[in-house]
Amino acid sequence: VSEEEYKVAEQSGTVKDSRLVPPGGSVSIPLDVIRQKMRMWENEDITPRPDDVFQERLYCIRWVEMVHKNGHEQVQRHYRAVTIDDLRRESRVVELVKANFPERQSKGSIPSRKIEQGEKTDEPIRTRGWTYWHHLFTPRQLLTNAMFSEQIEASSQPIGLLLFLGKIVNNNSRLCRWHSTHSGGIGSVADVFSNQALNTFYNYSGRPIITHQSLFLEVSSFPKFNSDIKVLVHDARTIRQNCDFWITDPPYADAVCYEEISEFFLVWYEKHIARLFPTWYTDSKRALAVKGNVDSFKQSMVACYRRLTECMPENGMQVVMFTHQDAAVWADLTMILWAAGLRVTAAWTIATETDSALKQGNYVQGTVLLVLRKRATCEPVFLDEISHQVEDEVRRQLDEMTRMEDDSDPNFGDADYQLAAYAAALRVLTGQPIEEIDPEKEILRERKPGEVGPVEALIRRAVKIACDHLIPKGLDADLWKSLGPMERFYIKGLEVESHGEYRSGVYQELARGYGATAYTDLLESTKANETRLKSANELGKKMLGSFGAASETFSDSLVRQCLFSVWLTAKNEATREGLDYLHTELHEVYWSNREKITGILEYLAALRHSGSMEHWQKDSQAAALLAGTVRNDHV
Repeated sequence: VSEEEYKVAEQSGTVKDSRLVPPGGSVSIPLDVIRQKMRMWENEDITPRPDDVFQERLYCIRWVEMVHKNGHEQVQRHYRAVTIDDLRRESRVVELVKANFPERQSKGSIPSRKIEQGEKTDEPIRTRGWTYWHHLFTPRQLLTNAMFSEQIEASSQPIGLLLFLGKIVNNNSRLCRWHSTHSGGIGSVADVFSNQALNTFYNYSGRPIITHQSLFLEVSSFPKFNSDIKVLVHDARTIRQNCDFWITDPPYADAVCYEEISEFFLVWYEKHIARLFPTWYTDSKRALAVKGNVDSFKQSMVACYRRLTECMPENGMQVVMFTHQDAAVWADLTMILWAAGLRVTAAWTIATETDSALKQGNYVQGTVLLVLRKRATCEPVFLDEISHQVEDEVRRQLDEMTRMEDDSDPNFGDADYQLAAYAAALRVLTGQPIEEIDPEKEILRERKPGEVGPVEALIRRAVKIACDHLIPKGLDADLWKSLGPMERFYIKGLEVESHGEYRSGVYQELARGYGATAYTDLLESTKANETRLKSANELGKKMLGSFGAASETFSDSLVRQCLFSVWLTAKNEATREGLDYLHTELHEVYWSNREKITGILEYLAALRHSGSMEHWQKDSQAAALLAGTVRNDHV
């Protein structure tokens, strides 16, 4: 098409903000209105019918080849419009699927199960009218997946191939999207569960058979065990087997709907599981799922962990993997483990998620591994005693982590220290009964909106202790103690940003720890994975008040006055106006605060050495000049 046609197509004949924009730019239509005319697909449907609202078409063939350029091998991508031969091949695929469709469904190589309605499974039904699981696959994908499934029964390694079947259907579905970012690999294919949902797309990818090779591992490389291993599928509340060790990864308060999305795989595994594992069931058991954050969720969790504890010897141990950054959720976990008769004896944070384009959003990158044993101490303590113990344990945990830290190759991220504070608090809180708290009653007690329970208050206190204890590198301890909540949030936030941390969840947790209620005013960006603070230049004259020694607001604080003086210095490319401002604004308290001012300016000056603070370069240079001027200032 011509450049003019392409520009028009970018503006019309497309979907924008959940509205269909017709060619020619006439009035757009909400997709919800269009879906009112949508037909629900039936079992025999594998493609849209001619009169369906939503249609599909193959519009592009993409392939890659390795080429030699300037002495290096490079990937070259090709894109070609669809030819008559391509369409003929697609028609042949449809014929092949339809010819054996009933037989393949009866054998289980193509799913025949309907999609049950649910929080996540409603999405394909609502947006496309797909009512059976096989509707989530094109004819070509059904054919490829079915052919692979049919090889499993005759294989000498059926279990390994069953695992690969799961990888294939996860990467070969109508729910697979194209990567559109460099970090994800432009033109590559993302799997269905690159996030934990069943999202439908207008523009999805389809793989040819050859590209499935990249999904495989060598089956012969699987380790072989000659021990007596049993794998049993059970409700945790009815387990009867005794174990020395239990390892669990419990659902969180904002639980992923595993019981729903697992059906995406189970419908492909169904016949194979019945043959290979006769004692297992192939139903997702939605009714038994422990989920949500209501009282029934907490009661079910207590019942599960209590049963595991009963099926564990006195010297037995449990490992609980937990990932969350909400003090209320950690308080609930404390009560659950406490009520189950368990105590936390050790805790470590490990990295479980790497930076990836598939992880766009406020993801916690560390998981806390809690080691638990049966609680033996029955002597109760009082809340005021436990508060001091929590404080000491948090400091001990953080000191141990900082001793292990390696500046050139960091072991822990900023969020890991916060998670460690939660875990340290749990070690103390679950160690023995607390006189004023009955955990089972506390779990069931109805709370008013915004009410903070005593355990949650102790855990929040633990995070505040952690925030106060971890002094930003390069800042004097006495200066740090003299700063107010908003100043501490800003200074610590700059350190977090200098480490390349842009997840808003980390800044939210810092704000909670410091009590910085108006912290969002200091953020230049609040986008997921792009959260950062305003620089001196971006603050400019905004949020600027008069300095007061007892000020509670950031605008009146010493840090804010220093930032404004840095802005003046950078703007005028000289320190005179910045220094005059400090003399004038701080009046007679300038000299008594000169060491603090120098410390703040030198901290800002060090930001120019961070590779992730390019937007601070000019301001940081100005801070360095101004710091030297203030240090050499004299009456």
